[in-house]
Parts: sequence; structure tokens; C-alpha cells
Amino acid sequence: MTGMHHMLAHFPVAFWALASLMILVGVLARGRLAELCQAALLPVLILGALGALATMLSGYGVWSFQALVHSPLTRNHLLMAFWSLAVYLMLPVLVWVGGRDAFSGLRGLALVVLGLLGAWLFALTGTLGGHLAGAPTFFSALPRLLGWELYTTFYAPIWVIGVMVLLALAGAVLGFRRMKRERG
Repeated sequence: MTGMHHMLAHFPVAFWALASLMILVGVLARGRLAELCQAALLPVLILGALGALATMLSGYGVWSFQALVHSPLTRNHLLMAFWSLAVYLMLPVLVWVGGRDAFSGLRGLALVVLGLLGAWLFALTGTLGGHLAGAPTFFSALPRLLGWELYTTFYAPIWVIGVMVLLALAGAVLGFRRMKRERG
């Protein structure tokens, strides 16, 4: 199952890297290439999410539950994978709801920020996976420079999670109110 997981991991990485590039071109550029990136982004994001789900399911076949629970490195890998998936699940919703308007103004800026954040998170996920496979990369030095030791458990205090949930709810409420105003 380890080989299957390694093979499948290339699909979300490729689709998400392409999606992040397409977001940058779709928001920052003008002309035919920007239009093509805007039109094709949604299917690329959906394929990346499907690939990520398959990869994550295969990962559960690689490590036992005890390994997932007791290894800080494995917990970090799993956490980064879920965060990557969360970001790349938000993007298709924003693109689908926003349509062509999703690529301009503050909406476009939000896509760029989320695309870059997602790229950072899936790079960390892959880095941690490389460590688990015994093949660390040069990218491993960057989190260490930022103060994160990869072999210890990353955590967020409960109050931070609470603030994140409140911010997400406030953002959703504001978004729905704005949609109602624009339609009504």
C-alpha cells in the first residue's frame, strides 16, 4: 500500500500546483491565457480534490492507527494534508459561486492568497511524507528556519481554534449578506 500512496500523492500535488499557477495567471494577467485559466480552473481543482481524497484513503492503509496517533511526524503529515484539502475545497466553492467575478478585486486577492497558502501547505505535507519515507528534502530546512521542528507535534491551542471558527462563521455570514444584497 505504501507504493500506492506514493504514486497517488503525485496527482493532487500536480493538480494543485497547476491550480495555484492558474489562479495567479487568471487574477494577475489579461488576455486569452487569463481567460483560459479562469475557465479551466474549476475542473482542475475538483480533480485535485478527488486525487487528494484517494491519496488520503490510501495513506490510512500505510500506517496503523497506533502509528497515526503516537507519532508526532505522522500527526503533522496528516494535519497538513487535511489543511491542504480544506484550502483546496474552499477554492472551487469560491470560483463556482463567484464565476468570472471571482478573479477580480478583493475576490481575486482572496483566490491568490488561498492558492499560495494551499501551495505552502501541500509542500509541507509532501515534505513530511518524505521524512516518513526516509527521504527528507532541502525544503525541510525552511520550516526549521521558521521555528518548527518537524519531529514534534504541531498543535493549536483551543482558543486559537475557537477564533478560527468564529472568523470562518463571520466570513460566511458577511458573504451571504453581500450575495443577498447584490441579488435583491
